[in-house]
Amino acid sequence: MTNPQYPGQYPGAAGGYSDKSKLVAGLLGIFLGGFGVGRFYIGDTKTGVLQLVVTLITCGLGSLWGLIDGILILVNGGTDAQGRPLRD
Repeated sequence: MTNPQYPGQYPGAAGGYSDKSKLVAGLLGIFLGGFGVGRFYIGDTKTGVLQLVVTLITCGLGSLWGLIDGILILVNGGTDAQGRPLRD
């Protein structure tokens, strides 16, 4: 449940958590990472566009970046575009 005074933050959290899920971001990165969808989901449009361009330029080989990125998000967690940690 979010705190109405601070949208996206959960009660008791020091810096607040993102409203984006680590699981969703990781799975989007694994399955659609070549298109940058996982990064677009968490608000990191610059990296999302870069992943898309690299995938197109390398004729699909750049999609490995998205796959690895998705796995790392699932294992290590990550942050959204505002620097808040993704929620579990």
